[in-house]
Amino acid sequence: MATQLLRRRVSQILSQANPNPSSPISFARAFSSATAPIRATLFPGDGIGPEIAESVKQVCREAEVPIEWEEHYVGDQIDPRTQSFLTWESLESVRRNRVGLKGPMATPIGKGHRSLNLTLRKELNLYANVRPCYSLSGYKTRYDDVNLITIRENTEGEYSGLEHLVVRGVVESLKIITRQASLRVAEYAFHYAKGHGRERVSAIHKANIMQKTDGLFLKCCREVAEKYPEITYEEVVIDNCCMMLVKNPALFDVLVMPNLYGDIISDLCAGLIGGLGLTPSCNIGEGAIALAEAVHGSAPDIAGKNLANPTALLLSAVAMLRHLNFHEKADRIQNAILSTIAEGKYRTADLGGSSTTTDFTKAICDHL
Repeated sequence: MATQLLRRRVSQILSQANPNPSSPISFARAFSSATAPIRATLFPGDGIGPEIAESVKQVCREAEVPIEWEEHYVGDQIDPRTQSFLTWESLESVRRNRVGLKGPMATPIGKGHRSLNLTLRKELNLYANVRPCYSLSGYKTRYDDVNLITIRENTEGEYSGLEHLVVRGVVESLKIITRQASLRVAEYAFHYAKGHGRERVSAIHKANIMQKTDGLFLKCCREVAEKYPEITYEEVVIDNCCMMLVKNPALFDVLVMPNLYGDIISDLCAGLIGGLGLTPSCNIGEGAIALAEAVHGSAPDIAGKNLANPTALLLSAVAMLRHLNFHEKADRIQNAILSTIAEGKYRTADLGGSSTTTDFTKAICDHL
């Protein structure tokens, strides 16, 4: 049974693999020459999602960003076509627009529902999750010099969804690593590093234990590294990487890793700079699709109370604008956000202040 599941999943992954993994990066340039407003899909999400999504729309209007939002909400019934609360029409919207922004989405735990985030990654083949982590001027944490990028393979590994009961009391989960997916994310990591003036790429692994799976991932990274001699390449064991990040995060520049490690390391890095509420994220997929997202939770306890911090979704929108080559607009918005936080007069409760979402958003608009 395990062998049949494995073969079926590998066949599915191979059929979706892109022979030219760098193409989505260069294809984004086509957006910059368009004269009409860009149409982007917006998932406001659950809990505080609609409130912080409104902040994004307000700031984009103030910055005169040429964008039109096509909003889609999570349904209240499972769509059999997606096996989740996300409708097929909402996925088609992202495929059609090729760019989107997603607020926090909550999936009931232990209810048998397919994860909303997993649905998006699988259905849209969002193969790379990119999270910039950098210290924010004026917001004090334990570290002042964090400036790194985590790039996570988003489609396979332990999150392939292949679990089954072997015998009563024994379950098995299959970890899938393929050459195509590993080459694709490695190529993206090195291309990103070169395009953004980064000097080092670190491949994170546990190949000393998982010699076949992580060994294949490293082999692919080495193969890609040979094409980028100007970039320093290193390999770091996952547990040692965690220790090094906590001791001195300045040792790292760009980190590329399989799915599970990326999930853990990216959240660890967010903690270094103040938490997920300050961390942007963007998923890159086939056909130049980019879906930026806030990776924090939906915070139902403060939903509707005008207390939410919209920074993560705003910075994710900035990442989306950079993907569209609206660099001037992205810089203006990012500088306004950072200036507002550094000034310290208007901060939400999670940042040590007492401002409402509305006041914080207005302060950002004033800095524009």
